Amino acid sequence: MLARLEAVEKSFGEGEAAVRVLAGVELDVPAGARLAIRGESGSGKSTLLHLLGLLDAPESGRVLIDGKDMARAGDAERARVRRARIGLVFQQFNLVPSLTVAANLALQARLAGRYDADWTKRLAGRLGLDALMDRYPEQLSGGQQQRVAIGRALSARPDLLLADEPTGNLDEATSEAVSDLLIELAGETGAALVVVTHSDRLASRMETRLTLSRGALA
Repeated sequence: MLARLEAVEKSFGEGEAAVRVLAGVELDVPAGARLAIRGESGSGKSTLLHLLGLLDAPESGRVLIDGKDMARAGDAERARVRRARIGLVFQQFNLVPSLTVAANLALQARLAGRYDADWTKRLAGRLGLDALMDRYPEQLSGGQQQRVAIGRALSARPDLLLADEPTGNLDEATSEAVSDLLIELAGETGAALVVVTHSDRLASRMETRLTLSRGALA
């Protein structure tokens, strides 16, 4: 099993104001999986993805990557595994505004010590970014920025690709194109793909569809 959540719990706030968003969540992500997670706004979908992506740690339970519990690991170890094994795509793109498209594309791979110029060039071609490599994020459309974000996430050839509402800020036609690229490139690299989405169309293309409600997956 590539990744697994076991009895994961997470709350926000303190004392009587505390709100539990994850209540003993269980989730298995096999290598090469295609998984969609759905649920109402505020149900904890992004929180779950952040835990799976080692951006945060649960209050209790285990977050396993290749059988190793990362929930109890230190920040430095979680960051090392995240850089080497996990690609992240966010709704807000999160590109570095002072870096060109070429530099943004290469960023994740360079941080992981796995930069491959040929692979980055191939990614740029597949993503239709060849003519945009010298531009900066502010010079791109939303769809173009999300393509750069997908390329950045895949530049280090991660085992696990996590996407949080990757088409949420895009129009329908652009959403379709971005969804196609996300799924196709995950397949080409062999990465397991976990998508948090409100899109019926994107969710329908995943092999497994789960709903997060009242802190649990079903």
